[in-house]
Amino acid sequence: MNNVNKQKRQNKSTLRQRQAQATASMIVAAAKALFLEQGYTGTTIEAIAERAGVAVSTVYAVFGSKRGIMRAIRTAWHERSRIREVVYGDPGEASPEKRLEKLAQATYQQWETGSEVIAIYNGAAAADPEAAAELNDALKGRRKGMETFALSLEPHLRPGLDTARAAAILQALCLPEVFNELVRQSGWSAEDYQAWLSQALKCELLGRESRGG
Repeated sequence: MNNVNKQKRQNKSTLRQRQAQATASMIVAAAKALFLEQGYTGTTIEAIAERAGVAVSTVYAVFGSKRGIMRAIRTAWHERSRIREVVYGDPGEASPEKRLEKLAQATYQQWETGSEVIAIYNGAAAADPEAAAELNDALKGRRKGMETFALSLEPHLRPGLDTARAAAILQALCLPEVFNELVRQSGWSAEDYQAWLSQALKCELLGRESRGG
């Protein structure tokens, strides 16, 4: 009987977790749509709650503020692109060449799926100090990620290249502006962009264009 009751409690707990996740997802989707339609400053917590079909108190309970929602939008975006998994994950047996290829793939996914998020952040930061602070945190996080990735490549960097310069190279080559110029403006395919980026990274960081991974 005790096992049955324990199982019931576990099932209820799992159901509550799923409901909470569903609610958070609805709020994030509603906020993202409203930020794009009305701008960050023009969107209220009340409007987000109404669009999501939840109480205003629920939005505050889950995210605390619009800045908290912005952070959740960014987190969901990174999860889809898997960029953090590639940057911070355990490289295991993967060669540096293979890791750079994966970074190129994740970078493409990051910017391909993130144009709306970038637009939201840029628009918000221009008008709201809180949003500007959140954007600054995001940029610091990106810079820290590239520094961490460069440090993990240190034994394989070409002669004369230190990790600080390697991180700067990673930052520059993986910029969204570069993606936009090549993919959005020049019409490069996903394969073209990823092949170019991985080759450029191998050449600049490792001192060679390619090697079996």
